[in-house]
Amino acid sequence: MARKRKGRPIHGWLIVDKPLGVTSTQIVGRVRRALDAQKIGHGGTLDPLATGVLPLALGEATKTVSYAMDGRKTYRFQVRWGEATSTDDREGEVIEISERRPNRAEIEAALPAFCGSIQQIPPRFSAIKLQGERAYDLARDNQEFELAARTVQIDRFELDEPDGDEDYAWFEVDCGKGTYVRSLARDLAQKLGSCGHVSALRRLSVGPFREEDAISLESLEALGHSPAALELLLPVETALDDIPALALSETEAARLRSGQSVSMLARSRSNQVRTLNSGSIVFAKTGDTPVALARYEAGDIHPVRVLNL
Repeated sequence: MARKRKGRPIHGWLIVDKPLGVTSTQIVGRVRRALDAQKIGHGGTLDPLATGVLPLALGEATKTVSYAMDGRKTYRFQVRWGEATSTDDREGEVIEISERRPNRAEIEAALPAFCGSIQQIPPRFSAIKLQGERAYDLARDNQEFELAARTVQIDRFELDEPDGDEDYAWFEVDCGKGTYVRSLARDLAQKLGSCGHVSALRRLSVGPFREEDAISLESLEALGHSPAALELLLPVETALDDIPALALSETEAARLRSGQSVSMLARSRSNQVRTLNSGSIVFAKTGDTPVALARYEAGDIHPVRVLNL
C-alpha cells in the first residue's frame, strides 16, 4: 500500500526574495514548513552569497521546473577589482592581487566582447560533475582538474552608474541557461589587465518570474497556513509562457491523461499546428485547465508529463 504523503496538496509557483546567507535548499525547507506543502522544489539554485528571485514550484508545478530554468535570467552584481579569489566570489581565499583599476571607458569598451554566444569556463567551485564528482568537492580537496569551456548566451551586459569607489563596479546582465556570473566577473577583470571577483549578486528575474512577484521569506512565514499565503501562488502554467498552447476537448484531454496520443490532423487544427516541428513540446489544456506537456510528432501529440489538476 502506497505511503500517504504528508502535508497539503498545493499546486503553483511561489516566488521568494531569497535573503543573504542561506542556501536554496534551506529556503525550500522553510517554505515547506510554513505552507505545510506536500511537494516543493526550486527553479534554479542561488548561492548563499546571492539574493533575489528564487522561484519555488509546488505540487504539479514541479513538473515544469526545467522550463523555468531554461528561461533567460537577469542579474545585478558587483565586481571587486584587484583581488582574485579561489571561488571567484567573496567567500573564497584571495589568490591574486593587482594594483590596476580599470576606468569607465575601458570597462565599457571591453563589454561587447562578452555579449552574444561566448565561450566560458565555469568556476572551479561549481556543481559541475567530473567523472561523477562535483567540481567543488575536487577543489576543496585541492585536486588538479580542468573544466572545459562551454557556450553560453549573453544578451545584455551593462555597466551601472559609478558610485565613486574605484575598487568596485556594478553591472547588469541578461543571460541564458548555464551562465556563471562569477566567470563573467573573473574574465572581464582579466581582459582589463586586472583581476577580480563577485562581491555582491542579486537575481532580478528568471524566465517569466520577476522581482515584483517575490515575497520575503519573513513575510511568507508570518502568513503561515493562512488563505492569504495561497493567494500569492502563480498558476502552474506560468513557467510555460514560451511553449505553444494547444486547446483540447474534454474527450481528447482524457485520452492524453490516460497516456494515449491525440491526432492533430483535423482541418480545424491547422492553425494550431502549422508552426510546429516534429519533436516540438506543446502545452495542452482544456478550457483553463492544464492537461499535459506533450510532444508533437507526425500529426499526433504524445503525453510527456501529465498535470494532475
